[in-house]
Amino acid sequence: MSEDVQLSKICMDFGSFRAVNNVDVTIKPGEFFSFLGPSGCGKTTILRLISGFMEPTEGSVKIGGKDMKGIRPNARPTALIFQNLALFPLMPVWENITFGLEVRGVPKAQRRAKAEELLQLVDLHDSADKRISQLSGGQKQRVAIARALAVEPKVMLLDEPLSALDLKLRQHMRAELRAIQKRTGVTFIYITHDQGEALAMSDRVGVMSQGILQQVATPQEIYNNPVNGFVASFVGENNVFVGTVKGKSGDIATFETAKGQFNARLGANVSVGDTTKLFVRPEFCTLQKTASKSANSIAVEVTEIAFEGNFVNVFVRDESGDTHMVQVQNDPSIPTPALHSKAHMIFDPQSCMILSEATDTRSGH
Repeated sequence: MSEDVQLSKICMDFGSFRAVNNVDVTIKPGEFFSFLGPSGCGKTTILRLISGFMEPTEGSVKIGGKDMKGIRPNARPTALIFQNLALFPLMPVWENITFGLEVRGVPKAQRRAKAEELLQLVDLHDSADKRISQLSGGQKQRVAIARALAVEPKVMLLDEPLSALDLKLRQHMRAELRAIQKRTGVTFIYITHDQGEALAMSDRVGVMSQGILQQVATPQEIYNNPVNGFVASFVGENNVFVGTVKGKSGDIATFETAKGQFNARLGANVSVGDTTKLFVRPEFCTLQKTASKSANSIAVEVTEIAFEGNFVNVFVRDESGDTHMVQVQNDPSIPTPALHSKAHMIFDPQSCMILSEATDTRSGH
């Protein structure tokens, strides 16, 4: 039911502007793969190159080992779900779902049977004869997915399909999409700027910045071992310290900053003598009354406490006036530090990383 998608050294230029720069990745058959990045990073352009609405300036797109050069969108084994869903308001749900089959001349009875089968799959079994206007946002989303699946694509392309939904529904639809993908086994390629969405649903994530694929890895690897400062700061929260790498022993380096000396894991492409940044996630920091002898510590004052439900964000200010964040679990047995209390922010050398800036910026022609 699914095919792999191979992007080989793909570049896409619009005049002198390079939107996609040398992207090289193979998406496995049956994989849920997300391209994650800020607006304008080139991720939607990649989707259009795979679907055939654009041809790359350089490089090739192969689906199931077959070069897609010159093959029109409707002749490719792909289906594309847009952000606005593009459903037909005057058609009942079942006709919306089987519109692609009607265009291909499939008889009505066969189309109806296929619609019923797909409505079961997306958990809308009693909605075949409803109008689109009678459906909620989440139900419309499922109709769009069923319509895309009706033409039996090998690769499903999704361009930020959940962005118009409210938070609760978005979280529910994440789980739904993931479940549908697992049931069908179709290769899903998902575009999003929402890190939570990408981390929650994907088998692997490709993080993009300025047309360049910065890192491709599992969600856990992206979050815990970002390859550079861009990936670290785009995926999740961080406390950041600027300084210089003074020395190293094994994979732990000494990092000299204006706030003191820290020990941290040394990331790729960083050498002794480099001036760069140290990143530590708020949940890897703790607050203690006294400084630590074995871990990194910095004297701080608690300036703000933000209750988020399952956790509490404690904002602290160091002696030079910079603000940092410590995230603690909402656990009644552990008292939250008092406002304006003095403490030390502690973080272990293994839980923080010294990283370089993002790989290259894009180059035009």
